[in-house]
Amino acid sequence: MFFGFDPIHIAIMVVGMILSLAAAGYVKLAFNRGKEVPLRSGRTGADIARLILKHEGVDDVAVVEHQGFLSDHYDPTAKELRLSPDVYHGQHASAAGVAAHEVGHALQHAQGDFTMWGRTILVYPAHFGSMLAPLIILAGILLGSAHQVASGHHGLGYYLAVGGVFLFGIASACSLIIVFNEFNASTRARAALTNLGVTYPGEEDDTVRKVLLAAGLTYVAAAVVALMELIYWAYQAGLLGGGRREE
Repeated sequence: MFFGFDPIHIAIMVVGMILSLAAAGYVKLAFNRGKEVPLRSGRTGADIARLILKHEGVDDVAVVEHQGFLSDHYDPTAKELRLSPDVYHGQHASAAGVAAHEVGHALQHAQGDFTMWGRTILVYPAHFGSMLAPLIILAGILLGSAHQVASGHHGLGYYLAVGGVFLFGIASACSLIIVFNEFNASTRARAALTNLGVTYPGEEDDTVRKVLLAAGLTYVAAAVVALMELIYWAYQAGLLGGGRREE
C-alpha cells in the first residue's frame, strides 16, 4: 500500500463505478427506447400486473403507484407491487416488461422460491458485513494474519482475517443470489406476457427482452464488483497466498 492507499483497490473501485454507471445508463436507454414501442393490446403496466396476478391465483398483492423514475419494486413485507408512474400508466413495451418483472418477484414470494428466500435472509447481513469486513480484515493484517497463515501458527490476526473474509463472502453470495433471482423473475415475466397474449412475437417481445436484460445487467455488475472485493481482501489477508508477511 502507498500511504494507506492501495492502487489495486482504487482500481477495483473505479471499475465498479464505471460498471455501475454503464449499467444504469444502459437501463435508462433501453427503457426510453421501449417507451417508443406501443402495445397492440393497449394495456397499462398496472393492468398487466393485475392480469398476471389474477391468472396465477395471487389475490393478496396490491398494485399501487409509486413516485420516482424506475423506482418499481415488490415489497414482500407489505405485499405491494409498487410501480412508477411511467410503468403504472404506460401502454408500451417497457411498462409491460417492468410490471411483469415485478410480478415475477411477487410470484417467487408466493411460491417460496429459493432465490427470493435467500435474498431476503441475506440482504441485511450482507449490507452490514460488507461495511464491517474491511475494518476486521485490516485489524487481522496488522496483527500478522499473512505471517500466521505462512507459518501455520494461527493467532488472533488469522481469525480476524478469516472472519472478515467470511463477511465479504456473505455479501458476495447475496449478490450472486440476487442475480439469479432477478433473471428468474424476468424469465417468468416474458413467459407470462407471451402466454396471456399481452405482447406479440417480434418487436414487442424483443423490446421487452432488451429492457429486462438491461435491468439484469445492473445486478451482474454489482456481483462482479463484490467478487473482486472478496478476492482482493482474501489476498491481502494472506488467505490466498499474498498479503503482508511482516509482523
